[in-house]
Formats: sequence, C-alpha cells, structure tokens
Amino acid sequence: MARNQAIVIGINQYNPNNLTPLNYAKRDAELVRDFFEQEAGFEKVYFFSDDAAEINLRPGVTIPSQPTLGNLESFLLDYFEKPRLKAGDNFWFFFAGHGLRYADRDYLMPCDANPRNVERTAIPVSYVTERLRRCGADNVVLILDSCRNIGGRGLGIGGEHQQGVVTIFSGSPSEISYEIDKLQQGAFTHTLLEALRIQGEGNCATVERLYQYLSYRVPELNRQHNKPRQTPYIIAEPATKYHLILLPKYATLRDIETLKLDACKAELEGDLELAKQLWIRVNIAASGSDMDAILAFQRIAQRVGHEVVSQPSSDSQVRGGRSPQPPLQKGAKSEAKPNDEGVKLVSAVGMDYGKLRDLLAAGKWQEADEETARVMLKVAGREKEGWLDTYSIENFPCEDLRTIDQLWVKYSNGYFGFSVQKRIWLEVGGKLGEYDTEVWEKFGDRVGWRVNDKWLYYSELTFSPNAPGGHLPWMGRGLGLGWGVWVSGVVWLSWAVGDLFSRAETCKV
Repeated sequence: MARNQAIVIGINQYNPNNLTPLNYAKRDAELVRDFFEQEAGFEKVYFFSDDAAEINLRPGVTIPSQPTLGNLESFLLDYFEKPRLKAGDNFWFFFAGHGLRYADRDYLMPCDANPRNVERTAIPVSYVTERLRRCGADNVVLILDSCRNIGGRGLGIGGEHQQGVVTIFSGSPSEISYEIDKLQQGAFTHTLLEALRIQGEGNCATVERLYQYLSYRVPELNRQHNKPRQTPYIIAEPATKYHLILLPKYATLRDIETLKLDACKAELEGDLELAKQLWIRVNIAASGSDMDAILAFQRIAQRVGHEVVSQPSSDSQVRGGRSPQPPLQKGAKSEAKPNDEGVKLVSAVGMDYGKLRDLLAAGKWQEADEETARVMLKVAGREKEGWLDTYSIENFPCEDLRTIDQLWVKYSNGYFGFSVQKRIWLEVGGKLGEYDTEVWEKFGDRVGWRVNDKWLYYSELTFSPNAPGGHLPWMGRGLGLGWGVWVSGVVWLSWAVGDLFSRAETCKV
C-alpha cells in the first residue's frame, strides 16, 4: 500500500507593514490537514500555522511550527536530508498564503517575508520542490493557494515548471485567488476538498479529472459569490502525471487501464525507470494483485539485465537507425491460402460474423478492422474492459479465431490476416509466446506499423490493398488496445502479440 505524507502551511498573520493579513488561509490549511489525516489516512502531516503546536520531527526533537522563513527552511533542510519514502509513495505540499513572482521566479511568502526584499525573505518554489524530491517518493504533489493579495491572495505565481512534480495552482499567473466570507474559505481550497471527497464514477481520483473539476467549479463558485474570474490550472511534468491516480481507493478500472497504457508507452520508448514507476502505481491502485503489473516487473528486470550485457550487432544497425526489413511482396505465398469457396462462419459462442464478411467483401478495410475488434472483445466477454488480457488471449475460442483469420485471408487474397502476421513474426526471428523488443520492432517495420523508427498513429495506417503484407488487421484494435490512439495501443500490443500468435499456432491458424 502506498504511503502518504504531507506538509500543510496556512498563514493569516502577516506583518501589515509588508503584506496584507489574510482571513481564511489558516482555516483552509486546517481543513486540508484534517482531510489528509482523518479521511485520506495519511501517515504523517506536518502542520505549520500561526499558532499551531510544535512539530515532533523525531523522538526527543521538536521544532516550532510558526511559519517563519527560518522555521520552514530548517524543516526543509533537516527532514529531507535522507529519503524517507519509496517508489509508489506520495508526498504532498499544501500552502495557503501570499505568493509572489519576482525576477521570473515563483516565491512563497512566509509570515515574516518582505516583498521589498524577496530573494532574502521568501522561499523559491523551485527550492521547495528540490527538497521534496529528496523524500524518496516518486510522486510529489504541490498545491499552491498562494495568489492572495488586495482582498484576495495576490497576483503572481505559476510561471515555473517543476520537473517530476504535479503542481496545482489556485489561479492563473494573471489572476487573484479570492477568499469568500460566506464560506469562510478561499474559493480554491473549498473546491479542492469538495472534489477530493467525490466518490463513484464522477470522482476526481486522477490529476486529469481533478483539473477538469477545478477549472469549471472554481469560476462558477466565484460567480455565485460576485467575485471576479479565477481559473485554477495544473502543470504536470512529465505529461504522464495527468493520468496519475491521486486517491487509489476511488480509482476506476478505466483509470487503471489508462495508467497501464502510459506504463507500456514508457516501456516501448525505453524509459524503463518511468515504466517501472507507473507499473508500481498500477499495482497499488489494483491493491497489489494486478498480474499485468507483476509480469511487467519481470519483463523490465529482464530488459535491464539484457541491455547491460548486450551489444548491438554490426549487421543489424545502419547509420541513423535500424536497417529496414524488406516488405512482404504483394501476392507472395502464404501458409494460409485464400479459399475459393465461402468461409463457413463458425463460432463456439454463437457470434455472427456476417457483418465482418460483408465489410471485407466490399473492401471496407478500416470498418472491417473496427468490426474485428468488436467481435473479438464480445467473444471474450471483455467489452466493458475494452482489451484482452493474457488469459483471454490464451483461451480465445479456436473456431472463432480461425473464422476471423480465414475471412481476412480470403478477401485480401492472402495478403492480410493473423496467419500472415504470424508467419512474418517467425520470419523476423520471433518466438511464439515470447516478447522481444528487437523482434517487435522488426515486425513493425515489416508490416508497416513502424516507419523511420517511429510507430504510426492509427489514423496513419494504410487501409487499402496497397499496404504492406500483414498490415491488417491492426491487432491494437483486434486486441481492444488503444481504440484510435495508436501510440498508446501499440505498447500493449508489443507483448500481447506473442501470446496471440502462440494461440494461433495452437488453433492451427
């Protein structure tokens, strides 16, 4: 289970000679602290506010909790001197108070900050994130309700990107973050807590959905209370963090599948460290029982070991990339020869393949590709999930797999079909039931799914007889992977293909 820790800071009592005192920043911070501790079950929450109790840093060591520059800097230095968390864990940082942008840098203003001497009395946001990243967690969430000033919480911050961090701003750099007397809260933090408490399908368990909720609800709330527009926004670096699951207990199956696709994409692109982090988060969201994640850990470990000891062979490389494989010649003989007679539409589960037959007979290749995906998911009973897992592939009815393949082979004159693809897979060195990155790339080159070392989007595929042999059906759709997002779908397919061809061999396809 993932561990969560947080720093929560709320400051009302600023020196009025320097900054306008605030009304509800402290209350906002208290409510966030209570949510983290009582509802989200955080392991530790370190709370800094105007009159908060001393903080127990470790047995026998306490530090003052007044949010002065000295106290905050001391905590950031001491607490993050060594890692305390690990991959899969989260560290959250919430700040309610004044913020300022100075000399192209974002600053948080402690209670003793002086806007006339920002660099010496304020804390750069970049310094905060640098210290937080030392905690050992692979996910840092920075929540800044800090644009408070002149009746609000200030104009200003939000121009800097913090790599490896999800940063949630209460408003754009040109906007003020408003406090609402009737709510006795800031509009942003009120909405943030409202969003985090939503359960069911409409929850805000992911960064993306939280952003969508905040971006419409905060302006709406301000309008209801006669405040000017305020539009929160989120910067997530890298972009995969938009799919990050913030609250695993509220995550849906779709959230988990989206995160899986990000993990697979990172794996395919060779970013094994990111892939591992994402797979860890998949497994956490699935309560530690996701077989795809478990297999991915084994696969990544094997790839890391292989890349350490392997050297590229001279005949497999050309300057600028991998040497292209010769395309399958149109009309070349196939093990699965076209049938002059009509294909019998046999199904072990009563599936009607009439529509697929008619689309192929009419040469409507893209529609036939989409129909192939639909019938395969229906046969396997995986329509809701939208993809076939390893178990579904290994147990896919042979009668149905043969029917689908025979239809493709017949109406393409032996040019398309799973049996054609299986033969190409073996020709480029693939083994049935096994995944190999280099073989997968060679296969992609041969069937035209990969051009100049780049995987094509689904919209870039060639839905005509002029495509390379084996180009269709695109198994990303056939396996329910990607559904129009080729870059995401291909990464799943990269190891599912070995399972599919193994099943095809068993079924004598």
